[in-house]
This record gives sequence, structure tokens and C-alpha cells, in this order.
Amino acid sequence: MKVNKHLKQVGNIKDRGVIKWQGMMLTEHVDLIRAWYEEDKQEAKPDLDEYDLQLLQEELILAAQRMCQVKMKSWKDKKFHYHIGIIQKLDGHTRSIVYKDPMGVHRLPMNELIGVWMID
Repeated sequence: MKVNKHLKQVGNIKDRGVIKWQGMMLTEHVDLIRAWYEEDKQEAKPDLDEYDLQLLQEELILAAQRMCQVKMKSWKDKKFHYHIGIIQKLDGHTRSIVYKDPMGVHRLPMNELIGVWMID
């Protein structure tokens, strides 16, 4: 008698679990399901109003003057990213924030910025 290693004993029933459905799935179906899962992971960009932008600007200016460590939240490629560092410069020409962390100096475009919090 051949022993099937994929069988699971659930009560009195021997079940193969997900394996029984794999023969019915075409590669196109699997690709579509994976794309659907990836799409579900994507997050919508928050809509900042004028009041939120004003608070964000005030917090950036204060953090740049105090030269304290800040945590910044940005939105890029349909995902949120977090940056921690000390703001070195607010560049108005390129509309970016230059900050320094242990890995080096980085630039963050202001149009990607969602939130700023001082850690100090």
C-alpha cells in the first residue's frame, strides 16, 4: 500500500488540503491571484488639506531650526515609507528635504511627505 505524505487526518476524514485544488489552477489564474494580493497591499495616498500642509510646514521649520531628530512619513510607489534623521536643509529650489541619518545624507521630495514628528 502506497502512503501519501500529503494526507491530513481531520477527525475521521483524510484530507489533502490545498493540494487537491492545484490541478485546477492555470498559471494565468495563479498570476492573477498574486497580482490581486499585491494590489490589496497597496495603500491610497492621504489627501492633505491646507491646514495639514500648514502644520507640516511649521513642524519642518521648527525641526530644522532646532536640529533635532525627526521621524518623517512619506508616500511613494503606493506604499508608506518612514525616515528617521536630522534635517540638514530645506531646499526650496528642488523642493526637497535634506536629512542625515547613520547611513549618510538623503533627499526626500516635499511632495511625497505626509507627516513629521520630532523625536527629541
